[in-house]
Parts: sequence; C-alpha cells; structure tokens
Amino acid sequence: MEEIIMNLIVNGGDARSKAMMAIQSAKTGDIAKARELMTESSEALDRAHDYQTNLIQNEAAGNKVELSLLMIHAQDHLMNAMTVRDLAQEFIDMYELNKK
Repeated sequence: MEEIIMNLIVNGGDARSKAMMAIQSAKTGDIAKARELMTESSEALDRAHDYQTNLIQNEAAGNKVELSLLMIHAQDHLMNAMTVRDLAQEFIDMYELNKK
C-alpha cells in the first residue's frame, strides 16, 4: 500500500512541478517549451490517476483501504497538481495571446 501511496505523491508532485515550469517558460515567451512541459505534466497526472483508480476499484470490490495521514497527503498532492495544471493551461494561453 505504501508503494502505491508514494507513487501518488511522486507523480502528483512531478505533475505540479512541470506545470509550474510551464508557466515560467510561457512567461519568458517560450510557448513551445511550455506546451511540452504541460504534456509531461499531464502524463505524470495520468500515472497518478491510474494509481488512484486502482485504489478506488479495490475499495469498491470490498478491499478497504486504511485511511492514513500519508494517504490524505497523497490525495492532497494529486488534487493540488490537477488544479495547478488547469490554471497553468490558462496562464499559458494568456501569455500566448499577449505575445501575438
């Protein structure tokens, strides 16, 4: 279980970091790099979401997951990464519009 939780944390953290890097790239005018980083962010989020889906499916099948502080932390990382990624996309679009 701890391995799954750590994969949620690592991939969520990677996704958030890539999204923040994408904003910085867009801010400096490198929209192509920003889009590349957003793709990497989404890939990390997809991996994290796969782990989360596995946990949900197991629980739905009757295999209860122990609620721990580490699990809450992992879910927090994932949700935060999703929010940052969505906002990063908006920032990139705005920087691109301002560049034209």
